[in-house]
Amino acid sequence: DALLGALGEGDLGRHFPSSDPSLRGMASIEILSEVMAMSRERGFRVVNLDATVVAQAPRLAPHQSAMERVVADALKAPSAAVNLKVTSTDQLGAIGRGEGMAAMAVVLLRSEVEES
Repeated sequence: DALLGALGEGDLGRHFPSSDPSLRGMASIEILSEVMAMSRERGFRVVNLDATVVAQAPRLAPHQSAMERVVADALKAPSAAVNLKVTSTDQLGAIGRGEGMAAMAVVLLRSEVEES
């Protein structure tokens, strides 16, 4: 969503609707790779990405570095450009009860196309 927003392309639902049966089971990293390909086709590259994943379970901290590497690879960005934070709600609310997870991200894109 952050990449699509930076491109002015709406949200994930517009490009990957949950009502489309052909997308069932599609890995989120595949979606990220497709959106990044769209970004690169338009001449943009990722300067940095800051994201937070909120989950009570599973515990994500042991996987944080690996997750950052996978995201950086999908973005075709240096690992230093990706900052991923993981946190919990200390058992508060729906996330704390294990009923779901949440993620928020902000991304900065730079145009690789020279303006005249």
